[in-house]
Amino acid sequence: MRLAPAVLLMALAHPVAGQTRPELSAEATVVMHQASTTPSGRPLGEIKVVRPVLMAIWPIRHGLGVRITVNLEGATMPAGELSPGAWGEGFVDRRHPHTYAHELILEGRRTIGCFGKPGCAIGGFLGKGYVPFGSADPMVRGFVRYPVNHHLAQILERAVVGGQFRVGPATAEAALFNGDEPERPGQWPRIGGRFGDSWAVRLSIRPAVGFEAAGSLATVHSPEHRPGAGADQHKRHIALSYDARAAGGNLRALAEWAETSELDGLFVFGSRLAEAEYQRGRLTCRYRFEDSDRPEEERLTPYRSARPRLENAILGETRWRTHTAGAAVRLGRARTLSAELIVEGTAGRIARRGAGAFDPTTVYGRTSFTVVSTGIRLAWGQTGHRMGSYGAAVPAAGPHH
Repeated sequence: MRLAPAVLLMALAHPVAGQTRPELSAEATVVMHQASTTPSGRPLGEIKVVRPVLMAIWPIRHGLGVRITVNLEGATMPAGELSPGAWGEGFVDRRHPHTYAHELILEGRRTIGCFGKPGCAIGGFLGKGYVPFGSADPMVRGFVRYPVNHHLAQILERAVVGGQFRVGPATAEAALFNGDEPERPGQWPRIGGRFGDSWAVRLSIRPAVGFEAAGSLATVHSPEHRPGAGADQHKRHIALSYDARAAGGNLRALAEWAETSELDGLFVFGSRLAEAEYQRGRLTCRYRFEDSDRPEEERLTPYRSARPRLENAILGETRWRTHTAGAAVRLGRARTLSAELIVEGTAGRIARRGAGAFDPTTVYGRTSFTVVSTGIRLAWGQTGHRMGSYGAAVPAAGPHH
């Protein structure tokens, strides 16, 4: 039974002679953040190297291939990235570093006939990577700042096996995976006793070029207690997106709603987000609005909470309403190397939600904050690695951000 996923993937491939060369790329951003409000009660600034990734898409055979993403944030930002509102994996108001093996996926797809006509496809994937749930990872969406809802709107870095069926503009995906989140960058998913304890399904419809509507459901067993004794999460997500040429440039837009509940609805965290990015020539402009809830856990330090977490460690909930606007200017391109200068600002408010014991005024000294980020993003090689889309779920035009 353990060999069944690999056998399925091999059946999806059309054997051909030889191998094709992999598409390689790399990216990193050097950024300076200046935050007006932090848990320390005072402004704080710092410089970090964020999102240092190496990526490869390797078509081994027609229909069968490998996707690899190595993320080096564990080395460049082991204490996290200053980001008021960020949370997850024990980090609070700092975005946590992702694991070194961010994606390691074997995928396959095959076009088939259905209903007496061609145009359908089946696909499958296995390895470590993204679960078919929610929207594209913020890493590939252009903004420097990650949204507050990262752990509400994506499920990633899991040992996962899944399958897909595409007919016309609709693609259905389903997957089994391990529920436990990583606790440190070098950690691998817990396979023994955990693999297959969680599931996710997603239905995507692409009615026209550039447009996509998607709905997802997932049940994640004990994500924040690695041995498996923590609360389960029940997750829902709906998204509308657009990615195509418009008014002489390229427009990308996303609107999403997400909700995660724990302990049969005792804790419910919701999110509403809308963002857009327009690129024309060397200039890219971006804007995001977000209104998201966040669990407030017992803290060991101003920026860290206890792991593993149990439900009685949640002291309350807060709601983070933010406006983020920014611009990027491409400085130039030399062969396969490019650079762009980035300026981005966030203004937001923090509100207490419900009757919990957590009071944001006590922790932060105020309920408003600003963050100004400036930096330079360097990229090399092929671009367009769409993280989280595998097999038959990759758009027909190929992977893109």
